[in-house]
Amino acid sequence: MVIDRYVAICKPLHYHTIMNHRMLIGFLVLSWAVGFIHTTSQMVFTVGLPFCGPNVVDSIFCDLPLVIKLACTDTYNLELLVIADSGLLSLVCFILLAISYIIMFITLGQRSSSASSKAVSTLSAHITVVTLFFGPAIFIYAFPFNSYSVDKFLSVFYSIITPFLNPIIYTLRNQEMKATIKRLSNQYIGSCLVS
Repeated sequence: MVIDRYVAICKPLHYHTIMNHRMLIGFLVLSWAVGFIHTTSQMVFTVGLPFCGPNVVDSIFCDLPLVIKLACTDTYNLELLVIADSGLLSLVCFILLAISYIIMFITLGQRSSSASSKAVSTLSAHITVVTLFFGPAIFIYAFPFNSYSVDKFLSVFYSIITPFLNPIIYTLRNQEMKATIKRLSNQYIGSCLVS
């Protein structure tokens, strides 16, 4: 998404040349490969653990660190490996996103303000979604799960609210949708005034 936005904003005349079918398939394969390797590398160490006792994780956000704590052996090193692996992947993604947004804002600052207002609007929507995605993720991995209510709140926020933001933001930015919402609100206000 960031590379697509970068090319669309910083190199708009070359967009179709750079973001061709081959490039899109390469990005798709890369993202699936990184996800598969990340998950598999963590599961390889977890599958062989001996589990005993209660096997209930009282959390909506049932992530690997909570499952590892159910093992009957000392899992400190494995927990550290899992958190470091996930943290490193999240940190690298976040740094790459931050660098690309900084480059895009610098590029937009050098262009005319009328041409860049739509791009800034799009970037601000992306930054909002990225911040609301990475914020709870960093909080979940950085702090211990002592309070189940905080854990459940963050996991619902992370897994339900954040995925809805992109469709909501882009729906509300659509001109036809804005006109429909305005027309419906005027009808509602008119019907409230009549009654």
